[in-house]
Amino acid sequence: MSKVWLITGSSRGFGRALAEAVLAEGHNLVATARNPAQLADLVERYGDQVRTVALDVTDARASGNAIKAAVDAFGRLDVLVNNAGYGDVGSIEDTSLADFRTQIETNPFGVINVTKAAIPLMRKRRSGHIIQVSSVGGRLAPPGRGAYAAAKAGVGAFFEVLAKEVGPLGIKVTIVESGGFRTDFAGTSTTIRDSHSEYDSTVARYQRDHNGQQPGDPAKAAAVILHIASLDKPPLRLLFGSDAASRILLILKVA
Repeated sequence: MSKVWLITGSSRGFGRALAEAVLAEGHNLVATARNPAQLADLVERYGDQVRTVALDVTDARASGNAIKAAVDAFGRLDVLVNNAGYGDVGSIEDTSLADFRTQIETNPFGVINVTKAAIPLMRKRRSGHIIQVSSVGGRLAPPGRGAYAAAKAGVGAFFEVLAKEVGPLGIKVTIVESGGFRTDFAGTSTTIRDSHSEYDSTVARYQRDHNGQQPGDPAKAAAVILHIASLDKPPLRLLFGSDAASRILLILKVA
C-alpha cells in the first residue's frame, strides 16, 4: 500500500537517494530542500506523485507549512524522515559560539521544529512513523566534531523520550545511527575550520581526503529505510553500516 512521505534535505546524499527510492516504489512524496529547484528533475519524472517545498528546518513556521503541504497534496502524512543536517570540523576551542549555535539550530532544533509540526497530525490519526537520520557520532564523540556530536546526542535523547510518549498513540519512532556513507557529508557539505597546531594529532581534518571512499552505499541505505517503514514494529535504534556496528561494539567491549 502506498504511503505519503516527507523527507527533509532531499536534494543530495541520503535524502536524495531515499527520495528516489520512495518514488520508485510508488509512494507519494513531499521532498524538501533549501533550494527546491534542485528537485525539479523529480517533478519531471514523477509528476503529481511528488511535491517540492522550500524548507529551512530552523524556521518553525516553514516547518509547519511543509507538513501542511503534505496534507494539502495527499490528505495525510504517514512517514516523516528528518534527514537535513551537517557537521563542520574544528576543535572546540577554535569553533566560534556562532558556529556552535548555527549547527545546534539545525540539529536538534531543526529536527524539533519539523517533528513537533508533524505530531498533532499523526496523533489525531493514531498512526505515523517518524524516522530520524542520525549518526554514531552522537555516541562516538569524534574529535573535531564537538557541535555535531553534542547535537546528535541530544537528538537521540529527544527521540527516545518521544518514542515513550507517542508509542501508545500509534506513532512509531526510529533513530538511524549511521556510519560513513558515500554522500557529500564529508565533502563540500563540511567546513573545516583552522585550529591551533596542538590539535593536529586529534582533530580529524583529514576526512575530506576520504570523501567518496566511505564503506556505506546510500542506495542500499534507502532500501533499508523503506523496509523499516513497512514494519509493524520497527526498531527504536538502528545501527547503519558495518563500520557503525563495529565501532559501537568496540566501545561496549571496552566499557
